[in-house]
Amino acid sequence: MDFSDPAAVETWESVDDRVMGGVSRSGLRHDPAGFAVFEGVMSLEQGGGFASVRSGLLPGFAPETDALVLEVFGDGKVYKLSLRMDERLDGISYQAPFQPAAGVWTQVRLPVQDFVPGYHGRPVSQAPPLSPEQVRRMGLMIARQTAPPGVATGSREAAEAGVSSGHSQAGSFRLAIRSISHRATADPASGS
Repeated sequence: MDFSDPAAVETWESVDDRVMGGVSRSGLRHDPAGFAVFEGVMSLEQGGGFASVRSGLLPGFAPETDALVLEVFGDGKVYKLSLRMDERLDGISYQAPFQPAAGVWTQVRLPVQDFVPGYHGRPVSQAPPLSPEQVRRMGLMIARQTAPPGVATGSREAAEAGVSSGHSQAGSFRLAIRSISHRATADPASGS
């Protein structure tokens, strides 16, 4: 998905904690410099704690896809890329956290096996494995209880990172995205 084209953001919509009484807000917009910007405010007020955007329907990725690669400009906060294998707006989503460096463009590689199935923020142990060719929707999220990659939520490391309280995530956020592409081990040049 190449976000240099303004049309690339047209089918994306916000899904924030306001659906549950929270006050967070977010959006995805095109920047004239040739990238998309996921931005807003994630608030812990009124039981809130997440802001997200999701794409319209997608055709899926190549079956041999073993990773998704994001070219992003972060703010130091932890985000999640979510994938759904269902056309419905509700259901199991497969999420992988990432924490891009603040203030520089960088590539983030998310192996398919690192995406964890969940439903409304809770793990789902009996979910089918993520199948790249069946992906129908993609999303970006920032949440109060997001551990950095490689750190388990609820661990001492997560507590030290402020994950238990969510305060390190609360407030304004901004993630710029040039592209989201897929990669296969056999062909590192394959893309979106």
